[in-house]
Amino acid sequence: MTASRMQHQPPQRADHSSGSTVYLLLLLQSLMASGTHIVAKVVVHDVEPFTLTLTRSVVSAVTVGLILIIRGRRVRIQREDYALIFWLSVLAIPINQFCFLMGMSYTLPSNAALLYGTTPIVVLLFSRWLLHERLTRRKTAGVVVGFVGVAIVIFERGVNVSAGFVVGNLVIFGGVLAWSLYTVFGKRLIVKYGALEASCLTMIVGTILFIPIGIVPATKFPFDTLSTSNWLEILYLGIITSVFAYYLWYYALGRIEASKVALFAYLQPILTTILAVLLLGQDITFAFVLGGSIAIGGVIMAQFG
Repeated sequence: MTASRMQHQPPQRADHSSGSTVYLLLLLQSLMASGTHIVAKVVVHDVEPFTLTLTRSVVSAVTVGLILIIRGRRVRIQREDYALIFWLSVLAIPINQFCFLMGMSYTLPSNAALLYGTTPIVVLLFSRWLLHERLTRRKTAGVVVGFVGVAIVIFERGVNVSAGFVVGNLVIFGGVLAWSLYTVFGKRLIVKYGALEASCLTMIVGTILFIPIGIVPATKFPFDTLSTSNWLEILYLGIITSVFAYYLWYYALGRIEASKVALFAYLQPILTTILAVLLLGQDITFAFVLGGSIAIGGVIMAQFG
């Protein structure tokens, strides 16, 4: 990476067909992310958060590095963007990913899903405050209605707000704030460099920044005790979630408003439940149908706001 200047074409405004493509890709992104809370809760039993975060981020950095090499992409960064890339990288891995995995050691997947369900609300407020994004009544109503639907789904699955989970919940909410800021401030980088380059840059730099934090625990961790299932779980977090889901999130951010992209976080617990029905034989309940319908209605309402 050099400081020499490079012309970048900002993404064009999406027409109706490309707009539909964005929404389909966001659905795919939500599906990829829907299993994250469950997978993370399983793997943190076997790998402590410092080692897991470092291993996950190294897998992600190597993957995106290979993608850039294969595609023949050489990213030339303008000096004026160094600080933005640095802070987005800090938000992406040392704060968001680490807080999420650390918090999962102390709380329940349903608690984490509910907390990350507040992402659209936080992004809406940050977008209004920091980007001066237009705050319409329909968009605001959609965000609120969507959260009500998600809350119905998650509380039906069981949320525990007892004192024993306070630390984990607070740590995870720190990750929510970081992810929301990563969403809001990432738009400028996407417009200038493209979604692929922006997500790859923050992943690689974020990994480098986390190495001094996680290297000591990682060198002491007995990796030979990990099972094939453990490695598959790490690969899921490192490649499916951190590479492909991150890229699709940033791709959508380059084409529609940040608050509208964030609303798709409401679909994750719904899709998680659907996966549980298909793969684990879990029953479909009235609360799930009601909450899921309300959440989807809120997402659709806000898209026209």
